[in-house]
Amino acid sequence: MRLISPLMNSHGRNFHSVITRVTIFRSIASSLLLAAVCLATSPRAFAQDDSVLLPEQSAAKAKAILQQAIDALGGPTYLNVHDVTCEGRLSQFGHSGELNGFGHFADYAQPPLKDRTENLPKRNIISVFNGDKGWELDRGGVSEATITDLATFQEDTKKDIDNILRSRIHEPGMIFRYGGLDVVDYQESDWVELVDSDNRTFRIAIARTTHLPVRKVVDTRNANTRMRTEEVEYYSNYHPINGIQTPYQITRERNGIKVYQVFFDKYAYNTSLPDSLFTKESLEERWEKVGKKEKKPKDNSNNKNNDKN
Repeated sequence: MRLISPLMNSHGRNFHSVITRVTIFRSIASSLLLAAVCLATSPRAFAQDDSVLLPEQSAAKAKAILQQAIDALGGPTYLNVHDVTCEGRLSQFGHSGELNGFGHFADYAQPPLKDRTENLPKRNIISVFNGDKGWELDRGGVSEATITDLATFQEDTKKDIDNILRSRIHEPGMIFRYGGLDVVDYQESDWVELVDSDNRTFRIAIARTTHLPVRKVVDTRNANTRMRTEEVEYYSNYHPINGIQTPYQITRERNGIKVYQVFFDKYAYNTSLPDSLFTKESLEERWEKVGKKEKKPKDNSNNKNNDKN
């Protein structure tokens, strides 16, 4: 009070007006700062107020955005893919996010139900899936795929973004919703939400500038444990391959922990892959070539010594 009183006595109203202006300016600055923090931290900071959309309008907008994405990916060329061949590098991560393995691979597919993956360069570890069947080739020979591996392949097929855009969006009972405008991976994007007949929820972020998918989120719930699982895939580094925009980098996370990261080196579409590539017989033929190398040669030194004697 003693420091303020002389100033009040000497300056009177001027000092009081200065204090008032400073208070107002501080209040305005605080409000602007609070608004900026809210915008920066809210995941839907730039989301439109889509609550005004009727369900039919929301579904129509979602379908229109999906069609834009299909057109941007290649339109009829993208929809008429019969087979895919690619090579790349795969990093796999453990339950705590630690790097578990890294290797080169080649993959051949007739989407959505046929897939063959081979390790490079030896091609002595191969997995083949063909609908509800599967087989493995490893150093022990050819065997049936496990029930768990088959179930994982079939579930991944249902969640595959290309399968969703090419086929699953036409399934009866599929629900469509517009999820709003957002900033996703530094790109202004529209969220589109889909719910299938098994109650899987898909959310796809599609960039407004390119109309290409940049992220996919899949929410599922275990029927027995009721535990919720969230899987996220990131798509980046697109390149036009045979008239199709193709992401050369894909990363998957599960419940916030990285599962794998793929960097593709080569990609090709519609190269007329034979159906025989996706059979058990093809693995048995491969085993005839690589199996001899996997088996250790017998030690005949004792026999040679006996012959000398």
